[in-house]
Order: sequence, then structure tokens, then C-alpha cells
Amino acid sequence: MTSPLVYVLLIVMPQIQISIPVSIFKEDKVFVAYTPALDVSTCADTLAEVKKRFAELVGIFFEELERKGTINEVLESMGWKKVKSSWSAPVEVEHSIESFEVPARS
Repeated sequence: MTSPLVYVLLIVMPQIQISIPVSIFKEDKVFVAYTPALDVSTCADTLAEVKKRFAELVGIFFEELERKGTINEVLESMGWKKVKSSWSAPVEVEHSIESFEVPARS
């Protein structure tokens, strides 16, 4: 019996460097990474794993935008600015913990 041939097509996409704000917090025993610049998040059991998963998520996010041909449309709708051929994420002005009074039932 012969094995079927498997062909792997490797598409090498040009790489760009982006800098985005990332918040990592812990919910019970799970670490959550989130960026408002792309409105995406992921989670994992360890800090190292959530950072790894987040990097993968950002890569997949941009691969999908490229595949669908919607990079300009999506990034502009999220407040990104294009200068020449590179993109700049919205600038985070403040990151703080605020207190608010909200209605509560007794």
C-alpha cells in the first residue's frame, strides 16, 4: 500500500511590525489578554501561554483581513490611521480603574 502524496503550499506574507496596547488580567485561574485596538481577546491558564496565544491571534486577525481584502476598511473603522504604506493604531490616552455608583437591588 502506498501513502498518498501530501503537498504543502507555504505562502509567505510580508511582515509588518505593529505596536498595540494589550491588557492582561486574571479571572479566577485564567489569564485573559485583550486589546481595544483590534477588539480581540484570548485566554489561557498561564501568563506565558496567554501571551503566546495573543501573538498567534493577532497574526490570524491580520491574515484574515488580508485574505478577505478588507484591511483598509476594517482598520479605518477601528480608528487606525494609514500614513503612506503603514498603519498606526489608535493612541491610548489613559488606562485607569474608575469607580461608579450603579443601581443595585437590595
